[in-house]
This record gives sequence, structure tokens and C-alpha cells, in this order.
Amino acid sequence: MRRLVLSVLIPAVVLTALGMLLLWPHGTDRPGDGGGAIEVTGQVVAVTPAACPEVELPQGETSAAPTECGTVSVRLTEGDRSGDTVETDIPAGPGAITVEPGDDIVLLHLEESFSGREYTIGDHQRGFELWVLGAAVALAVIAFGRWRGLRALAGLAVTFAVLLIFVVPAILDGRQPLLVAVVGAAAIMLTVLYLTHGFTLPTTVAVAGTLIALTITAVLSALFTGYIHLNGVADEATSFLSISQGDVNMRGLLLAGIVIGALGVLDDVTVTQAETVRELAVANPRYGFRELYRAATRVGRAHIASVVNTIVLAYAGASLPLMLLFAVGDTPVSRLLTGQPIAEELVRAGVGTLGLIAAVPITTALAAWLSVRAATPPAERSAPPDESPWMAFIDDEPAKER
Repeated sequence: MRRLVLSVLIPAVVLTALGMLLLWPHGTDRPGDGGGAIEVTGQVVAVTPAACPEVELPQGETSAAPTECGTVSVRLTEGDRSGDTVETDIPAGPGAITVEPGDDIVLLHLEESFSGREYTIGDHQRGFELWVLGAAVALAVIAFGRWRGLRALAGLAVTFAVLLIFVVPAILDGRQPLLVAVVGAAAIMLTVLYLTHGFTLPTTVAVAGTLIALTITAVLSALFTGYIHLNGVADEATSFLSISQGDVNMRGLLLAGIVIGALGVLDDVTVTQAETVRELAVANPRYGFRELYRAATRVGRAHIASVVNTIVLAYAGASLPLMLLFAVGDTPVSRLLTGQPIAEELVRAGVGTLGLIAAVPITTALAAWLSVRAATPPAERSAPPDESPWMAFIDDEPAKER
């Protein structure tokens, strides 16, 4: 069994490391956005409301004039003028933030602006609040998961590190986004799964199943994005990115997003199936391959049924503002669903679902086959479950916790 683990782990690690080495970004300078605005931080000292000037509009037109006007006094807390107090306008317009004395905010410094103000309020500072939320989540995970929860948080840190240090810079450096996503996803999966669940046989089964399902997902995403004629430019963000970073392959970027998005659900399904087979093998050592496969597949069907709905709702929630915008414009349902923005989300959900469905039988079959190979001879199957080679090799938790 150890040889089987190493035969899967070593090639996967070597290929992933080689892929990262070949695709690693060179760190060349990228063109900026050219906006000219400098962000500085500050704290609101006072807010002085004032009456808004009347705006004369042609007959029949509606007014979009601001409903709240006045000035805001802000004490700068960053930059060469730190400690100075400056005046700026109360934020107005769609999506404008509301400020009160004591708020920590971010200002945009423009030497020349239409309003004549040197500083403009951009957004709230949210660093402290987000740290509080992150600390609460970390404490909850550790309190419930104990050491495994702590390892899961370490795996989360690895995920962010791979995305920010390798995946994003490599794509900006002109590398093929789909290859970068597959290699990055493999690096995340190998590190996170083994870090969280230990160097165990079920983890290796989950790794193998995830790699196979991830490859299937990547191939299907490439086929369907080409078949449906998606180019990856569907909203303002992708349009701006395609203009400002012209050498980024936008369709490849779409494929990369599909692969990375599918990974988060794939490892959940594969780990569950591997652990399910393990528990069934321990509960009834007399189960053969067919019994283990059938029983675990029934669990997998129930899991897939709920996960599919989760995927669709996640992508629908991300596209909800766009759907509302189309609905306000009386766009026909057929046009709404076939337009590129919604079609992208449908492809994400559909391809991700196909990858998940493929992951269940593949992982279950691998786990059941290895379980039968690891089983003790029939004459010794009356031994307690804790003494079976399957449990002795793969269980990384103390017996008293079981």
C-alpha cells in the first residue's frame, strides 16, 4: 500500500513541480492602469451637509442630481501631508458610500479634477473589520476541527499563496491560462489535501480521483467554450482587462476560472467518497469490491444531488445583479440565457457538474479496489476492525478518538 501511495504521489509532485518551473513568471514589468490617482488614508473629522443646487433639465427628462450635498473634513493619516485636514465633497451618485465622523476612509488624490477638489472620498477602510471576521472564522474552525482544523487553515494559506504568487502573475506574464490553472490547481490540491488529511491511503485515492476529474473538467471546458463561442469578454472588468493587458488570453482566462472553481468542490466529493469506502470496509471487512462500490456510490449520488444545486446557486448568486439588469430592460428569457455573461455561468455550472459526476465513480472504484487489496486474508477477517491493515495504515487519529 505504501508503494501504491508513492507511485501516485511522486509522479504527481514531480510533474507539478516541473510545470510550475516551466510556467513560472519572469517578473517583467506590466503596464499600469494609467489612472493617475494616488490612494491615501484618512479619518473623517466632520460632515457639514448643505442644500443641493437646483438643476434645470429639459422637459420630460428625470433628474439624477445628488440628494445630499456638503463638505467633509478629513484628517490625513498617510503620505507627506499626514496630520493635515483637508476638505472634500460628500460622496454622491450611484453606489456612493455614507460617511460619519470617526470613519476611516480611503481618499483619491488628484492634482486636477473637475470638482476642483484635490481629494475625493473613494471607499471605507475595512482592514480591521475583515481581520476580526477572519479571526472569528479561524477560532471556530480550530474549536471544532482541532488539529485538523488548524491544518485546514494552513492549507487555506497555501491556496492563497499559490494563487497570488504563481497563478495570477503567470497569467499576467502571458502564460497559457489553462495550463497555469491546471498546474496551480494540482499544487494546491497536493499540498492542501495531504496537509489537511495526512499522508493516508484515502487521501491518495482522493488525490488520484481529483486529478483525473480535474483533467476531464479542463478538457470539457475547452470543448464547450469553443462549441458555444465564448471568448471570455463578457463584462466591464474583462473588457478593461483585455484592453489594458492585451497579451492575456481571455478565453484561456475563462477556462482557468472554470478549473480553479471546480477544484474546490471536486476535492470535497473525492475525499468524501474515499472516506466513505474506508468506513464501509472497516464496518464490514467481508465486503468485496462490488459491495463497497455499490454502497459508496449510493452515498455519492446523494452528495452529488445536493452539490449540483449548490454549484448552480453559487453561480446564479454571482450573476444576480446582471440578471436583474436584463430583467429591467425587458430582455426575453431566451436572450437572457444565451447572452455571453449568463452563458459563461451556465458553462461553468454545467462543466463543473460533469466533472463532479465523473469524480464519484472514479474515486469510489479506486478506493474500493485498494480496500480489497488491503484486506486481510479470509481466515483472519474475524479480527477487530482496528487491527485491519486498511485501518492501521490509513488512520491518522488516535484510537481513543475513534
